[in-house]
Amino acid sequence: MSADQPSVLVVEDELAQREVLGYNLEAEGFRVLKAENGEEALLLVEEGAPDIIVLDWMMPNLSGIEVCRRLKTRPDTRGIPIIMLSARSEEVDKVRGLETGADDYVVKPYSVVELMARVRTQLRRVRPSTVGLRLEFDDIVLDAETHKVSRADKPLKLGPTEFRLLSTFMEKPGRVWSREQLLDRVWGRDIYVDTRTVDVHIGRLRKALTQHGGNDPVRTVRGAGYALG
Repeated sequence: MSADQPSVLVVEDELAQREVLGYNLEAEGFRVLKAENGEEALLLVEEGAPDIIVLDWMMPNLSGIEVCRRLKTRPDTRGIPIIMLSARSEEVDKVRGLETGADDYVVKPYSVVELMARVRTQLRRVRPSTVGLRLEFDDIVLDAETHKVSRADKPLKLGPTEFRLLSTFMEKPGRVWSREQLLDRVWGRDIYVDTRTVDVHIGRLRKALTQHGGNDPVRTVRGAGYALG
């Protein structure tokens, strides 16, 4: 699986529904993680935050609404978009789901095509580079569709890993990324890479960004990681 692929966690206790969702999301180009209950979902998020969560409301023991509440009260996971799935179609239930922190609410039975469109809408918000959008930070411009980067209107030469690092930084300027988070986002959780490799590629990115002059926009946060700006 490519680290470029955005990841979706599907939390659904019904096996058939879980498999259908997984199949369609993989066909759309997503890395898919699956959980059959709320406890497993929280463990998977702990291991590595997905880009989006598709979460069933009605599950035994730990309900989807409680999983949503817990994730949205934690600073490190509150930014993950959650699409709530529910057979509850009453407006009061939808309002409760959204007030708990869900970013979208889809009533069962749902159209898979519509759900995929809603997933892409949420993805566009959190990982714009994966849907080919143009990102800008100060005088740096990254065009995800053409895979080109420029600074002060001068083209920059970046390797593929440095490009993915810069995409990650430019999606959330100012956010501090730990080495482990960058490994998961840029290299992928299925590939073993030493955390020191991150430092090497950060050095290459800094060199590329300043190849025509200008200040180094990548900030080292001691004991925490790296940030852009």
